[in-house]
Amino acid sequence: MQTLITVILPVFLVIGFGYAAAWRGLFSETNIDGLMRFASNFAVPVLLFRAIANLDLSAELDLALLGSFYGGAILCFIAGLLAARYLFGRDWEDSVAIGFVCLFSNSLLLGLPIAERAYGLAALAGNYMIIAVHSPFCYGVGITAMEIVRARGKSPRQILPQVLRAMFRNALILGIALGFVVNLSGVAMPEPVRVSVDLVASAALPAALFGMGGVLFRYRPEGDFRVIAFCCVVSLVLHPAIAYGLAGWSGLAVDGLRSAVLTAAMPSGINGYLFAALYGRGQRTAASTVLIATTASIVTVWLWLGVLP
Repeated sequence: MQTLITVILPVFLVIGFGYAAAWRGLFSETNIDGLMRFASNFAVPVLLFRAIANLDLSAELDLALLGSFYGGAILCFIAGLLAARYLFGRDWEDSVAIGFVCLFSNSLLLGLPIAERAYGLAALAGNYMIIAVHSPFCYGVGITAMEIVRARGKSPRQILPQVLRAMFRNALILGIALGFVVNLSGVAMPEPVRVSVDLVASAALPAALFGMGGVLFRYRPEGDFRVIAFCCVVSLVLHPAIAYGLAGWSGLAVDGLRSAVLTAAMPSGINGYLFAALYGRGQRTAASTVLIATTASIVTVWLWLGVLP
């Protein structure tokens, strides 16, 4: 219970503050859109840029960590895709969107602050390594799968440029890429630049969490509740369970185990809805899953924290 109060509730209280502000009309939809645009297009990419630029890649590149998390992620994508198609009778485009909802954990807006509250800043290296690959990997899988089912027979040479253009229009991926450039080049940022980066990065998580609450207010649980329940179970139970099993099998150290399992235990993030909206497929299911899974994760994340060493 102490973990629930001190680690999880502060994060969800910020989300709830944003939700209440939108509900009471104190923060308009235009305000929310502007705040989320600032967070997702500027502050969060700067946060990721700073994290990757300062990351000791030689020390922190842990294939067992990445394999534990992303092995579970890809299996969950396949589970969502096939269940949507063959169990719930959705068409292939909807099935890819639903698979993406099962694939994309909220590793940044929830996973990072909860891990920080639980284990401290020193334990976040594994989280940043997962986040560094997260958007490129998930969008790469989702966009490639969607373009393939939409192409219906086009050659890989025609599909590849579409995939690359879609990925590199994403501000998160650009922030990560620039962070790798600075890291690998060994160029030190001038003091004024470093301070300004720190200022913007410090605003990223509070702004994004508050804005996320306002965005969630717009979503009403509707659509096929069987599909929504399936997506919630995959995100909150199946993915962390697979990550836990793979981490144990690979002998992952405690810090890596915590990063992999706790990140996998996060609900589907806003990007699950944004991907669905990008293609205009499965939007109601994605939106409802984000809202319901985020609410349910208050309990499930607490339980996973109790399981972890």
